[in-house]
Amino acid sequence: MATPPGARGTARPATTHPHPATAGHPTVLTGATVVLPTGTVENGSLTIHGTRIAPTAPKNAQAIDVTGHYLIPGFIDLHNHGGGGASFTSGSVDDILKGIHTHRLHGTTTLVASTVTGDMDFLTRRAGLLSELAEQGEIAGIHFEGPFISPCRKGAHSEELLRDPHPADVRKLVDAARGRAKMITLATELPGGLDSVRLLTDHGVIAAIGHTDATYEQTVEAIDAGATVATHLFNAMPPLGHRSPGPIAALLEDDRITVELINDGTHLHPAALQLAFHRAGAHRVAFITDAMDAAGFGDGRYWLGPLEVEVADGVARLLTDGTIAGSTLTLDRAFKRAVTVDGLSVEDAVQALSATPARLLGMADRIGSLDPGKDADLVLLDAHYDLKGVMRRGEWVVGPQLH
Repeated sequence: MATPPGARGTARPATTHPHPATAGHPTVLTGATVVLPTGTVENGSLTIHGTRIAPTAPKNAQAIDVTGHYLIPGFIDLHNHGGGGASFTSGSVDDILKGIHTHRLHGTTTLVASTVTGDMDFLTRRAGLLSELAEQGEIAGIHFEGPFISPCRKGAHSEELLRDPHPADVRKLVDAARGRAKMITLATELPGGLDSVRLLTDHGVIAAIGHTDATYEQTVEAIDAGATVATHLFNAMPPLGHRSPGPIAALLEDDRITVELINDGTHLHPAALQLAFHRAGAHRVAFITDAMDAAGFGDGRYWLGPLEVEVADGVARLLTDGTIAGSTLTLDRAFKRAVTVDGLSVEDAVQALSATPARLLGMADRIGSLDPGKDADLVLLDAHYDLKGVMRRGEWVVGPQLH
């Protein structure tokens, strides 16, 4: 069983060690199907020099033949609570690093660490610890999911710890994160919700609408106030109705909104995913994991914040009432499912797993595509879309498995 809530330790440099790069020499990966923003290139090549993608291959470059494989950008997860048996909400620094590394092994080269509902003092302490890891480059920032959510749509959050999104409380979390808060999920229909959206927008933090019982009209108000993300669309919100369309219709129809989707086969029916893609387009969809401790680890009992979770056959549910409690998803599985089950093109899947979240995080100048000058973050897949290599900032986290 995972350790119950309680932060331990202080941040320090990571102790995980990727496979060494090729002795600092430039490397060119040849023969691959390379997915670029301008289109897919068959029998293409990609050059890595140091930590970056290089525009051309120098004469002394070491060649690695990856014929028959796809080269795509590293995955970017906007919403992730843990993995490898470790929780970002309650684990020690070593636990957090273990969780981060677990997801890197599955192709997630950039990750935003998500917390779950807790009391304000606990969350501000976690913000301080996680902000240190963000400063060290281990995570891209912090996402606070709760406590400012609706008790009607609480999902796997402790109802006793929920509170209205009063701007003063929201500001406490932003300040505690020391500039590393990337996103806060709010039920914007609650008292203080719209003012908090405006506050977050003014501070450069994404205001996400989620765990909400809002009407269509209330959701439109929140979007006009500055909200730009739908936290795991369809989940923890009223269903789409033909007389009362609720938040789903408002979030899908507005080009200012990026919608998160959990593509694990449990949270969404394929038809719901197709509806979101058809209405929003890949440029407005971000696949996320919403992963909890069990991702990449296995079935058993865990803690999600103060609530106990049982994972069976890869599905996480609260022990008390069976509510789905996050996922055990990794983004390599989300990618493969998108292409093989949902019928998406490789290009659209790459957009939803890399380019769209990079843009949303304001990091598209560094990550999210295989353009020269960007970080050498990439995933190598075989013809069946199974992961065969992961590179992060020019170092192999998973060395190329070509045979």
